[in-house]
Amino acid sequence: MTTVLIVDDQAMLRAGFAAILQAQDGLDVIGQASDGSEGVDEARRLRPDVVLMDVRMPNLDGIEATRRIIAAAERDGRTPPAVLVLTTFDADEYVHEALQAGASGFLLKDALPEELVQAVRVVATGDALLAPRITRRLLERFAESRPRSNSAELRLKGLTEREHEILVLIGRGLSNREIASELFLAEQTVKTHVSRIFSKLDLRDRVQAVILAYDAGLVAPAG
Repeated sequence: MTTVLIVDDQAMLRAGFAAILQAQDGLDVIGQASDGSEGVDEARRLRPDVVLMDVRMPNLDGIEATRRIIAAAERDGRTPPAVLVLTTFDADEYVHEALQAGASGFLLKDALPEELVQAVRVVATGDALLAPRITRRLLERFAESRPRSNSAELRLKGLTEREHEILVLIGRGLSNREIASELFLAEQTVKTHVSRIFSKLDLRDRVQAVILAYDAGLVAPAG
């Protein structure tokens, strides 16, 4: 069972998201919060697997709330929840900061119900980035604002040639299945390589892996 906390200042949106998710097998909405500060408190109390987080809220915005939720979990020696950020995309100039704060994925607020359900399931497993139409554009815009990092390149020295190759494909936004097809490998073999990459580079999820790939110059923004 995947447990979910919904953090949004709009009561009707919270109720709508909760109704959609609660109707699904394997998903359980265990709490709701009306602003970032309450979300931080509820996340620590309830310890959800996934936090559905709005960006723009009173008292404490979703970016700072994400940062505090992840930091609190790490201080307590717990695995941080996956934070799924809700965004209007073009209007949200803060989304790049959410990446740095530790967000695991992004979802447009006008997404279809089935997209919401799939997004929650995806970030709960940490297996893939969300909707390439959202995430790749966000990451590219994010990467354009960041200089290439020598320290990021140094972190890659311990990777094998195959792991390096797979990190490049992760940086391009490919799922494990797509990487397996690209490299003519079994999907389970790819999963094993990905797990080793995360362990060697101390990465929490694929979003962090993509950021590192951009920072190290393995992937360049499109255009």
